[in-house]
Amino acid sequence: MAMTQDTGTMRHRVGELGQIRAELRRGAAKATQTQHAKGKLTVRERLELLFDPGTFTEIEGLRRHRATGFGLEERRPHTDGVVTGWGMVDGRKVFAFAHDFRIFGGALGEAHAAKIHKLMDLALAAGAPLVSLNDGAGARIQEGVTALAGYGGIFERNTRASGVIPQISVMLGPCAGGAAYSPALTDFVFMVRETSQMFITGPDVVRAVTGEEISQNGLGGADVHAELSGVAHFVYDDERTCLAEVRYLLSLLPANNRELPPRSATGDRPDRRGEPLLDLVPLDGSRPYDMREVIAEIVDDGEHMEVHERWATSVICTLARFDGQVAGIVANQPLSAAGVLDIHSSEKAARFVQMCDAFNIPLVTLVDVPGFLPGVAQEHGGIIRHGAKLLYAYCNATVPRVQVILRKAYGGAYIVMDSRSIGSDLSFAWPANEIAVMGAEGAANVVFRRQIAAADDPEATRVQLVKEYRAELMHPYYAAERGLVDDVIDPAETREVLIRSLAMLSTKHAPLPSRKHGNPPF
Repeated sequence: MAMTQDTGTMRHRVGELGQIRAELRRGAAKATQTQHAKGKLTVRERLELLFDPGTFTEIEGLRRHRATGFGLEERRPHTDGVVTGWGMVDGRKVFAFAHDFRIFGGALGEAHAAKIHKLMDLALAAGAPLVSLNDGAGARIQEGVTALAGYGGIFERNTRASGVIPQISVMLGPCAGGAAYSPALTDFVFMVRETSQMFITGPDVVRAVTGEEISQNGLGGADVHAELSGVAHFVYDDERTCLAEVRYLLSLLPANNRELPPRSATGDRPDRRGEPLLDLVPLDGSRPYDMREVIAEIVDDGEHMEVHERWATSVICTLARFDGQVAGIVANQPLSAAGVLDIHSSEKAARFVQMCDAFNIPLVTLVDVPGFLPGVAQEHGGIIRHGAKLLYAYCNATVPRVQVILRKAYGGAYIVMDSRSIGSDLSFAWPANEIAVMGAEGAANVVFRRQIAAADDPEATRVQLVKEYRAELMHPYYAAERGLVDDVIDPAETREVLIRSLAMLSTKHAPLPSRKHGNPPF
């Protein structure tokens, strides 16, 4: 008992350690009040929402910087403004680092960067997802080029981990300058309205260089990146909802590229008929409908998580489950620009296809596409190059691939939307399908232009020839007769057909040629 009263005992040291840890968890009271006044949670509160209760293990919590000058030697707080560690999300291992804006504004210095580097190396070695909770003021100016080198190390590790482990960036505060490139290198970017911004040069620099006046949110706020730039994949109104959705996304992803996505039990029968589909999609190809309603009808329990919902809206990219198994869905959206492919939608779908292929997520492609968007702006903007990105992504994908043609499938866009000719494993079509080089009206105007011009009644002749062309070359069974689709199916059976097809393809193995890497049209 005498030893317990000695201040030099182990018990005393443990008590001292407990006090230090309590101070770490508590943080400075004034800084915490300021953080809450901005409508933002503290770093510890965020980690508690991300991880299962009591599972987070912090590493290097006692780390301090060793910089001098500009008063830094007098300010050496523990953690150096970033909390790193791992824990469980729905019982699965996940790594995370989170900036603490209360310390140096979350700015990155040498020690701060070293902690992140170590955590990223651990995540890659352990083969587990990495989540970054970003709320920092960029590089720590007082540490100069050393801070910039720290960012370089993060970018290199982001790239090395790409396609190996899922990387998710959650923007919960400012992210300016070179710091914005790390989220751009990750698989998914979440943002919170009003409190998170991303830009390379801020409003003050923009004003000085161009004379343009703009706010931080107007330049790089969540809605800007969700609708205009495409930088943000998901946007939410508050941090709690955002972090809950991060957890949900993790439930749809494998731990790494050597595993399959986790399967989930469902009470939704695999042979459930989708009778509403018979009335949902009009036979008239010029009439729009909401492809999201089709997706909700065929996936488990009507649930799916759409990626880039508000950017490039003529194509839908979403994660869902079929009989408990995760699949990625790429679908044209007739409600937006008739479902055409353009520069942005091609880029959006290409990135999504690459992500699914990297993480062993089968692909289902729902086709109702009138073609690529014509126009001078599209041609000058590089639609050839951007459209080729989607073509390359599909051709390079080795995961199970199933195509379903609902209505229109015209021209090069039909080929690009995972047709049999570029490697789709199975292709099905609804009885309303029209697979052709172009629409019947346009085709007849080209093929029969002289006959129409010479007719006594050109319009009546054109109508008749359009009807004959459609009957001869665009009837629902034309492609099936030539082996370009595997079957014409009852729309109500789409769910069952997809589930059976994906189950059959679950053991697919399609090795790529031996090469260092391809040279896609970036």
